[in-house]
Amino acid sequence: MSMVDELERLATLRASGALSEEEFQRAKSALIDRSGQTGSPTRSLGSGIGRVDRLRRCADDRWIGGVCGGIGKLTGTESWIWRLLFAVGLLAGGVGGVLYMLMWILVPSENDVE
Repeated sequence: MSMVDELERLATLRASGALSEEEFQRAKSALIDRSGQTGSPTRSLGSGIGRVDRLRRCADDRWIGGVCGGIGKLTGTESWIWRLLFAVGLLAGGVGGVLYMLMWILVPSENDVE
């Protein structure tokens, strides 16, 4: 569904009384924000690239560097799952450890951005 169709649907819901003016404005703002993200050049290359741009090491959910907490927030999964995957990768030839260290160095922290 295009943004124009979504806006028309929201306007219809507001006109019918299903949405208050405040709910309409919030939904409209969320729709416009979401479409602004999908219209960026990195998002047009694929949905994964735009998500990687938002990857940050987590300041709240961290054991060592916050990498797993940040990946968990980004993907909507529990951080312990990512910790387990990195640990298995560490035991399977050390790939998990190398990848974790690279991400710790290259991925900015939530505190460093904004």
